[in-house]
This record gives sequence, C-alpha cells and structure tokens, in this order.
Amino acid sequence: MYEQIYEIVKQIPYGHVASYGQISTRINGCTPRLVGYALSSCPDEYDIPWHRVINYEGKISIRRNRSGEITQREMLESEGIKFDIKDLISFEIYGFF
Repeated sequence: MYEQIYEIVKQIPYGHVASYGQISTRINGCTPRLVGYALSSCPDEYDIPWHRVINYEGKISIRRNRSGEITQREMLESEGIKFDIKDLISFEIYGFF
C-alpha cells in the first residue's frame, strides 16, 4: 500500500498541497494515519514530495523532531505557498484535490 501512497503523492504539483485524508480516500482500505506512516518511512532515494502533505486543518503536522516541521514549512514557502496568521494553508488556494 505504501507504493500506492507514494504514487499519489508524486502527483501533487509544485505549489500545491493535499491532506493525509484526501490521499487515503483514493486507496481502498487506507487511513490518514497510514499515509503519515508511509511518508515518514519513505527512503530519500524515492524523491517523494512528502512536504506537500499536510493535515486536514491546513496545518503542518506536529512531529517529535521540531526541525522536520521547520524544514517542511521552508520547503512549502519556497514553492510560493503562504501561511495565514494562524499558520494555516488554504486548501481553496493551494489544494490539489
């Protein structure tokens, strides 16, 4: 199932985002949590744009390692994605699905 998740995430274009839930609904038997597990264990050589996947609220998900959140934000901002005053990303503006 991880390979299916990776294939969907690869389709998210530059400057856009999708939620864990949106991805999970495209794979029979998948859950948002499973999408998160797949992305957190993805080998670097797969070149998956994991940073374009955020939670259903439009936020970067909290991690044990805070540097991952900072890196994700920097990567999204480098693609022109803007965060509002509450650190939310608008699915209306940047959503892929």
